[in-house]
Amino acid sequence: MISLKDIKNIAIIGASNNSEKYGNKIVKNLKQKGFNIYPVNPNEEIIENIKNYKNIDELPEEVQLIVFVVPAKIGLDITKKAYENGFKKFWYQPGAESIELERYLETLNDIEYNFEYCIMVESKYLN
Repeated sequence: MISLKDIKNIAIIGASNNSEKYGNKIVKNLKQKGFNIYPVNPNEEIIENIKNYKNIDELPEEVQLIVFVVPAKIGLDITKKAYENGFKKFWYQPGAESIELERYLETLNDIEYNFEYCIMVESKYLN
C-alpha cells in the first residue's frame, strides 16, 4: 500500500466543483490535510479555488501521486498516458478499478498502486 507520509503533491483525476461528488469531497479533504492539490477535469478552469488542469499532459512533474475518481474504463487510458509521462504512483478510489486495469498495472515493474482503499479514510491516520 502506498504510504501518504512522504507525499505532498497529489493530482486528482475526476476532481469536481459539485459538492455532492467524491471528486469534490476528496479535493477538499486532502487540501484541508495540507496536501498540494492538482485537480484534473476537462471541463473546469478552477476547482475549489485551485487551478485546474484539463488533462494529464498538463500536470507538472512535482506531482507524486495520482488519485483516480473516475470510472475504470476512463481510468485505464489515463493511467497509460500518466505512465508514459513518467508518473509512478496511482491510487484508485473504490469503483475506479477493473480487472483490465489491474492486468495492465501488473505488466509494469516500476510503479506502486492501491485498489480498494479510500484515500480520505487512509489520510485520517496522518494527523
